[in-house]
Amino acid sequence: MSALNRDGAVQVRAPGKLNVFFAVGEVMDDGYHDVASAYQAVSLYEEVRAEPATGFSVAFTGPVNGSALPLDSENLAIRAARALARKFDYEGGVHLDIEKHVPIAGGMGGGSADAAATLVACDALWGLGATRDELHEVAVRLGADVPFALTGGTAIGTGRGDKLSPALATGTFHWVLALADFPLSTPQVYAELDAHRARHKVDIGMPPVHPQVSTEVLQALRAGDAEMLAEAMGNDLQVAALHLAPQLAAVLELGEKNGALGGMVTGSGPTIAFLAADPDTALELQVALSASRVEAVHVTGPVHGPRVTL
Repeated sequence: MSALNRDGAVQVRAPGKLNVFFAVGEVMDDGYHDVASAYQAVSLYEEVRAEPATGFSVAFTGPVNGSALPLDSENLAIRAARALARKFDYEGGVHLDIEKHVPIAGGMGGGSADAAATLVACDALWGLGATRDELHEVAVRLGADVPFALTGGTAIGTGRGDKLSPALATGTFHWVLALADFPLSTPQVYAELDAHRARHKVDIGMPPVHPQVSTEVLQALRAGDAEMLAEAMGNDLQVAALHLAPQLAAVLELGEKNGALGGMVTGSGPTIAFLAADPDTALELQVALSASRVEAVHVTGPVHGPRVTL
């Protein structure tokens, strides 16, 4: 890790993620589902600055309004810092300044990126010398998306999404994100998916207990083929997100009419990810969405995981 800067702080940049494929198994007795996800880290970053402190605190700035986020031990970044301190018997604390760019409750793992960046930053700040395996061990206990947020790149997640295996991805994929101005609750989206499946079980049958990422998605990522990936990508949670936020259907239609190879809700939504063939097409799509008063951002993937920048 990097040495501390002059004022004794460490800054880490961590990317948000897309689920380019997300399959959800049937609901288990404990209320959870096994999933199979193809994760890709993309170039929309959270910036986490960690400074020495006696306790644990966090503040939020940036273009994404973090005023509704908890500032106490309910905050995932604070939980990450406390968990790392406990693991290494570190007796000090940290103050975190988080500049938010990834939407909150938008299906892009912004909170998980904050937690992963905090683990990397605190490891450097406190001089712990933690291995990646040790950081991963802490990440697994924090939430299903945190292990991938710590890894970055492209990976396959199974189980709760936290059992990761690397996936070969070549080239660069160009995505245009349509950002919503409202959140969607992940538990609510899962509950709506369960209700939808119960209502239509005669027509759609039972979902698998242990879903898998499709071979076509893996082949498309390996080939770096955007057209192939657009044909193969999918998200079981999309139907539930559209039930809860039907206005997203018009955004999907708008993107696909303006040059997107394909589009889908990412994660539990409401962010929609459109895959473009190349940078020029992505720019044209971004302009078209913006002209229709949809906030749109062009990002690329895959990108690496959290890195110390200061």
